[in-house]
Amino acid sequence: MVKLFWELLKAARPRQWIKNFAVFAGLIFSGMLFDKVDQIITLEAFFLFCIFSSATYLLNDVFDIERDKLHPFKKKRPIASGLVSAPLATTLALAAIIIFLPISYALSPGFFFAAFAYLIMQLFYSAYLKQVILIDVLVIATGFVLRVYAGVWAIDAHLNVWFLLCVTSFALFLAIGKRRSERTLMESQTFRHRETLLHYPENLLDILTSMFATSTWLTYAFFAFLQPPIKAGWMLSTFFSGFEIAITEAKYLMATVPVVLYAVMRYLYIIYEKKEGESPERVILTDKPLLASVLIWFFMTVSIIYFLGV
Repeated sequence: MVKLFWELLKAARPRQWIKNFAVFAGLIFSGMLFDKVDQIITLEAFFLFCIFSSATYLLNDVFDIERDKLHPFKKKRPIASGLVSAPLATTLALAAIIIFLPISYALSPGFFFAAFAYLIMQLFYSAYLKQVILIDVLVIATGFVLRVYAGVWAIDAHLNVWFLLCVTSFALFLAIGKRRSERTLMESQTFRHRETLLHYPENLLDILTSMFATSTWLTYAFFAFLQPPIKAGWMLSTFFSGFEIAITEAKYLMATVPVVLYAVMRYLYIIYEKKEGESPERVILTDKPLLASVLIWFFMTVSIIYFLGV
C-alpha cells in the first residue's frame, strides 16, 4: 500500500509543480506581495493548480501509455511501467477535478475560468492536439500563460499588455526549446514515440527558438521600461547626493534586464550544447548558473519594487 502511494505521488509529477509558481507573478508585479489576504488567496491558487496539473499528468500518461513504453526515460513512469493501473489513475484524476473545481470557483470566478480552460485544453491536448504541428506548442505555452493569469485574476490584479506579451513569449520559448531537445533526443526513433516531431524540421525549430528567445527578453525590456518610475528612498538618495546623476527617480526595474538576457542565453546554451531542454523544470533545478540567475532576478525584482523606495 505504501509503495502504491509513492508510485501514485511519482505519477503526479510533483517536480513539475515548480511551473505552478507562475501564479505568484501577479502577486509580485501588482505590488501586493505583502498583503496577507492576497498571499493566502495566491497560496490557495497555487495548491489548487498543483492538484489540477497533476490530474492532467495522470490522464496524459494514460493516453500516452503505449508511446511512453518506447521512450528511453518515460517508460519508467509508474503508469507506463504498470506499477499504477490506468483505471486507478483515471479515477483519481477525475475525482480530483470534480472535487476541487467547485472550490476554485469559491476562491475566485476568474481563477475558476483559468483553471477550467486549462483542464479542457489539456484534455484535448492529451487526446489529439499534441499530434498537430505548431498547435501542440501553442497549447503548451497557453498552459503556462493560464497559470500566470490564474494568479492575476485570483487577486483581481491588473497588469499591462507588455506583461502578457512577455509571458507569452517566454512560454513559447520554453515550449519550442522542449520540442528542439526532444527531436535531438529521439532522432533515431521519432516515428515510434511522437510522430509530430517528424514534421518539425531542425531549421524551423532553430528559427522559432531564436525568434522567441529574442521576443522574450525584448518584451520583458519593454515591460520593465514602461513601468512607472520608482522614487528612491532617503537612504539611496543620501548616498548618491554627491553625484550628478538622476538617482532620485528612475526606472530601476530596467536593471533586471541584463539578468533576463543572460538567463535566455544560458537556456539556449542548454538546448544546443547540453541538449537538456526536454524538461524545463529539471533544467531550472539542476543547472546552477540558470538557477542562480533566476534567484538573482527574483531578489532584484522584489528589492526594487518593495524596498527601494524605503
